[in-house]
Amino acid sequence: MAPTTLPGQLVRTCRFTRGVPERFTVSSDGATVLFLRGRTGDDPAACLWALEVGSGRERLLADPVRLLANGRSPRAAGIEAYGTDAATGVVAFALAGGLWKLDVGKGEPRRLPVVGPVADPRPDPTGCHLAYVSHGALRVAEANGSGDRSVAEPDTPLVEFGTAVHTGATSLDGTRGHWWSPNGGQLLFARTDFTHVRPWPTAEPAGPPVTRTALAGTPNPDVTLWLSALDGPPVPVRWNRTAFEYVVGAGWDAHGPWAVVQSRDQLTVRFLAIDPDDGRTTVLDEQRDPRWVQLVPGLPARTGSGALLAHRDLRGTRHLALDGNPVTPTGLQLRAVLGTDGDEVLFTASGDPTETHLWSYGPNFGLRQLSSGPGVHSGTSCGGTLVRVIRDAERPGGRAEVLRAGAPAVAVLSYAERPVLDLHAQHLALGPRRLAARLHFPSWYRRGSGPLPVLVDSYGGAALQRVTAELDWRVLLSQWFAEQGFAVLTTDGRGTPGRGPDWEREVHGDLFGPVLDDQVTALHEAAHRHPDLDLGRVAVRGWSFGGALAALAVLRRPDVFHAAVAGAGVADQRLYNAHWRERFLGHPDAFPRRYDACNLLLDAPRLTRPLLLIHGLTDTNVPAVNTLRLSEALRAARVPHELLLLPGSGHQPIGSTLTGQLLDRQVRFLRRHLGIGPTHEPTGHPVRRPS
Repeated sequence: MAPTTLPGQLVRTCRFTRGVPERFTVSSDGATVLFLRGRTGDDPAACLWALEVGSGRERLLADPVRLLANGRSPRAAGIEAYGTDAATGVVAFALAGGLWKLDVGKGEPRRLPVVGPVADPRPDPTGCHLAYVSHGALRVAEANGSGDRSVAEPDTPLVEFGTAVHTGATSLDGTRGHWWSPNGGQLLFARTDFTHVRPWPTAEPAGPPVTRTALAGTPNPDVTLWLSALDGPPVPVRWNRTAFEYVVGAGWDAHGPWAVVQSRDQLTVRFLAIDPDDGRTTVLDEQRDPRWVQLVPGLPARTGSGALLAHRDLRGTRHLALDGNPVTPTGLQLRAVLGTDGDEVLFTASGDPTETHLWSYGPNFGLRQLSSGPGVHSGTSCGGTLVRVIRDAERPGGRAEVLRAGAPAVAVLSYAERPVLDLHAQHLALGPRRLAARLHFPSWYRRGSGPLPVLVDSYGGAALQRVTAELDWRVLLSQWFAEQGFAVLTTDGRGTPGRGPDWEREVHGDLFGPVLDDQVTALHEAAHRHPDLDLGRVAVRGWSFGGALAALAVLRRPDVFHAAVAGAGVADQRLYNAHWRERFLGHPDAFPRRYDACNLLLDAPRLTRPLLLIHGLTDTNVPAVNTLRLSEALRAARVPHELLLLPGSGHQPIGSTLTGQLLDRQVRFLRRHLGIGPTHEPTGHPVRRPS
């Protein structure tokens, strides 16, 4: 393959996600591992594979290209997710709107004759039935596709069964809305009513259907839970829904159905046991916090013997707790619980916030660390087999290996492309708070060779760390900007994950103040260590929370930041997701001053620095009206700025066909306003494929 540029590689590889093995499932006996992976590093059609642990041999189970070879584009679709029965012998997945079922080891998948389009198909644990969602209805069919019928049918287009909007906060496999009983005889499912959810202000009249996500201070969807025995009327699950309107988790384990509910102010979370016969609930655990109760993926949960797993925030550490007692030490910050196998718990945690390690806990052996070396580690286990995923500085997407006692490790092949750019960066701990930072230099730069303009390229928000031991596409993009003639600084300040509950809650009531202060501190500390950084030419760019931060930087600290590129930012905090925004600022009716203090529209007349605003008009995460209203406020104040709207583009355009033009526009803007002459992006080494 001929050499390429990083923007082109980001498009072709979909930000280095193609060809990476993912979504691992270990069979109950530990002998087989299922996973998804494309055939190459630029293949958009992920296939379903099985790895036999004993032999290390891989088998292709489902190839979308072959399954859809009847005239459809062979590169148009892949398998995005799948579900299995308890024995991992029956697999169900959605593809091209249809429901497909596979008996592992017994031939090709078969498309079943059921109502479509199909979403979230799930075999019951016995493999006899398949549940799925279609047109807002929850439906069930026999494993061979016969007997397809509706379990719950909506009576209005604004009602959906089998989906729940907030369960992704604690679920390990995304937002789910229906769960089988272990014997396959009952279903627990959600009903979500969007009737009172106000439609978003529209930015593109000819765009996709109206987005109905509750904005801060507005009514939430009405989510209820129900039990069904498949052949009888559904039974409602009863709890105090007035006090606890959020359903942030649910499931059905060996001890019965359960739910996790949360108050609107997010100060209280309850773990409820559900009676499978009449829907009555019992409180198993309650957590309170005067700022907010953090939701941890995989928690709360129960072990095989029924012990309660939860987290406890004590004296700056987020602990894993068993029946209320912390089992992890001070300073080890719990990240997520990945699963239980009997009474053994698999989880991730951090000592160093730039690294995440894999751990297990069992009452018979205590704590064990299952990973080593710098990286962001994860995994899954069952039946004595562990799949360990290591994402480090070697390559995007990382690598995976399968471990079983008494057997050599088996590597799971990755076809992810190697980047065309090499990193020229160093990790730093800056200032009194030892802010985690990474400083990129151009590959051609030599220390002392002259001043370099600085580009601050941070995210800064609670949803994401940018400075870790993992090489991902964002790190590579920062290096690409460095090759354009900048020193690029990325910093994780207060409010970002990984440094414990006290650090996260530093932004309670003030989303931007501590974050912006930390970016300024990091910039000055980095310049003190590297005098070639030119503090007279400093730009800032960011996307999503980072986009709002970039705009705020030139609005409130023009003495430090001299130009900004702000993409897809929230300008008015009332125009963002209620569940996420109210966690930090509270309800806008109760705390209007907090929202005003974070409102960029009110700061618009203060702009004195060049600002480029960018937003995709079909963004379903941050309403594009945020950027449109900020631009209107700037025009009303007669303040010059640039506005780039992207018709048909969603929240993250990097990786789409717009990538090259979008990055070129940003670089030209930054060079023009910082007085930088033209330079050339090195092509790097040719793309290499694994043999």
